[in-house]
Amino acid sequence: MRVLVVGGGGREHAIVRALGRSPKRPEVLCSPGNPGIARDARLLHVAVNDIAGMAAAAERERVDLVVVGPEAPLVAGLADEVARRGIPAFGPTRAVAQLEGSKVFAKEVMEAAGVATAMWLAVDTVDEGMSAIERYPVVLKFDGLAAGKGVVIAADEQEARAALRAFLEERRFGAGRVVVEEALEGEELSLLALCDGETAVPMAPAQDYKRIHDGDEGPNTGGMGSYSPVPGIDRAVVEEIVRTVHQPVIDEMRHRGTPFHGCLYAGLMLTAIGPRVLEFNVRFGDPETQAVLPRLRSDFLDLLQRSTTPGGLAGDDPEWDPRWAVTVVLASGGYPQSSSSGDVISGLADVGAEVEVTHAGTATGWGEEIVTAGGRVLNVTALGDGPAAAREAAYAAADLITFEGRQLRRDIALRAVERTP
Repeated sequence: MRVLVVGGGGREHAIVRALGRSPKRPEVLCSPGNPGIARDARLLHVAVNDIAGMAAAAERERVDLVVVGPEAPLVAGLADEVARRGIPAFGPTRAVAQLEGSKVFAKEVMEAAGVATAMWLAVDTVDEGMSAIERYPVVLKFDGLAAGKGVVIAADEQEARAALRAFLEERRFGAGRVVVEEALEGEELSLLALCDGETAVPMAPAQDYKRIHDGDEGPNTGGMGSYSPVPGIDRAVVEEIVRTVHQPVIDEMRHRGTPFHGCLYAGLMLTAIGPRVLEFNVRFGDPETQAVLPRLRSDFLDLLQRSTTPGGLAGDDPEWDPRWAVTVVLASGGYPQSSSSGDVISGLADVGAEVEVTHAGTATGWGEEIVTAGGRVLNVTALGDGPAAAREAAYAAADLITFEGRQLRRDIALRAVERTP
């Protein structure tokens, strides 16, 4: 069995590690990968955005399954191209991937499926956007892909106008509309589900931290840490969310003739009147995956394979390690506005085998040392019998790793510790 994982970040490293734990003992390939992934998989050197080249590599290597990590190649149609060559792909087609590729499309699907979300309006100009705002704070979302940086929570008129100009006039992320959305109050939750075109099977719930600084201060990032499980989100709550959020979307996409095969990630706000969808992603979350997959006891490869077959997951109930997982992200200097590259990373060899360190933005330097090569550099994940133990182990390991300008939050999973007896 040969599996190709597409991508080169911390999420893909966690996927590679989970596949390596499969009793089927697959040969795992990854493209383009990174120096950390190279220790766990054979690397191919095809860029993530080279759709034809990636599909051709999968065919040439005679892989049995392609697992697509990032959203951009899914939106560009990689799953379609791989399937055209007769290779199963874990990840939705281009048409379905618009659930993440277009905020407007996702909102329209939610309305058609009866899924609760925030009130919203799509606008094309700054003046339209300002006229649509009824109160502050307000959420402004770029319609297309923006690497996790296309959302602004504007506290006042000045911030709202600046964000609208950046999106619509400066075209910071290219041409596109903007969704003006009410700001919901509550606590955020990430719930990922494996989907086989007919059924949504939930994974363990997680919570992530988007802001760069402690206390949820500073600009949004791709994610500075996560933990799983989540206090108060028991099996009954998870099943209710899947029933009212994931399954209606799966049903709607099937009715449209575009069944969803892959991972449907629901970013939720737990409000006083129930869960509301903030966004959908059509792939594994980052850094939630780094906290969720180490807890998975079921065969990850088997679950992915069966997701590619209509109805293949019917009746499935994955088994989870009862321990908690805490993931701490180490980011480079200047992130998220910029990032520093080429800084030598020290201490990786000092981290014990009981802690999982996944590489995100790393490269090999002149002396074969590992150096920084992106905004989010490393993810440090530890398991523990409770959130306090997992958190302590994760931070103890994170503090062994150093590089110039290193940034990390110190409050990952602190709220879980405070809420867990």
